[in-house]
Amino acid sequence: MHVFVTGGTGTIGSAVVAELLAHDHTVLALARSDASAATLGAAGAEVLRGDLSDVDLLRRGAGSADGVVSLAFGRDYGDPAAIARSIAEEGLAVRALGEQLVESDRPLVVVSGTPWIPGRLSTEADPLPTGEGLGERGATVEAALALADRGVRSSAVRMPRTVHADGQGGFAGLLTDLARRTGVSAYPGDGTQRWPAVHAADAASLFRIALESAPAGTAWHAVGDEGDAVRDIAAVIGRRLGLPVEARPVEHFGPFGPIFAMDQPSSSAHTQQALGWRPTHPGQLEDLELVQP
Repeated sequence: MHVFVTGGTGTIGSAVVAELLAHDHTVLALARSDASAATLGAAGAEVLRGDLSDVDLLRRGAGSADGVVSLAFGRDYGDPAAIARSIAEEGLAVRALGEQLVESDRPLVVVSGTPWIPGRLSTEADPLPTGEGLGERGATVEAALALADRGVRSSAVRMPRTVHADGQGGFAGLLTDLARRTGVSAYPGDGTQRWPAVHAADAASLFRIALESAPAGTAWHAVGDEGDAVRDIAAVIGRRLGLPVEARPVEHFGPFGPIFAMDQPSSSAHTQQALGWRPTHPGQLEDLELVQP
C-alpha cells in the first residue's frame, strides 16, 4: 500500500513511518522543513514538502495514495492561542484529506485521545467530548468517522496520555522536564490518579493494523498500560534524576495542572480482542528507567 502520512517526524509519526516501511508499504510523508524532509528521507520515505495549512497540497498527497494516516498537530502546548490554532488547522486538514477519499473505499486513519470517564476505565465504546476548546478535536474525529457513510474506510486510533520511547514523551515526559527545571519530582494531589500509556512502537503497530484492516467508522485504543499512579511515575523520575519526590499544588504544573490531577485510566481490551493487537514493548514505568540524570 502507498500511504500518505502527515506528522511523520513526531514521537508517534516517526514510529508509524518505520512500522509501515518495515511491513512492505511505501510512504509519502508531508514535511514542513528541510530538517523534517531530511529525517523522513533518511528513514526511507518519499517527501512532499509543504505545510498542513495547504489543503490543496494535502488533497494532492491523499489523491496519489492508497491510504492516509493523519497525525500532524502543532507542538506548542503551553500557549492556549497556539493550541486553538492547531485544533483549527487539524480540522481543516482532516476534512480535506477525507473529502479527497470519498467514494474510494480507501482507508483514512486519524488520531485522538482516550476519553476520560469518571470512576472507571474508558473503553472504545465511550464517546469523545465534542464541545468548545479541546473538544473540537473530538468533533474532527467524529466527522472523519462519519465519512464511512460516504465510501471512506475511516478509523480513529485513540492515544493515552503518555506515548513514550527511550524514557521520553507524553505527560511523563512533561513531568520529567518540569522536574529538571524546578529541582523536585512533583505530583498533584495524593498522586493516586492514574495515567494510561503506550510505547510509540506499539502504537505504530496499531496504526498499521487499522490502516490495513479496521472496518469503516470504528475507534480503537492504543493503550499498553491501563493506568500507572502519577506518584509512582514521579518516584521513578525522582530516582533517575536524583531529586526529591513531593506533592505540589496543581498550580505548580502550569496549564496542565487540572488535567494532571485527573484520574483517567483506559482500556484496550476490545482492540486487542477484535484486531489481534498486542503491546509488546516496555511499559511506562520500565521505560522511564531510561531517563538520563
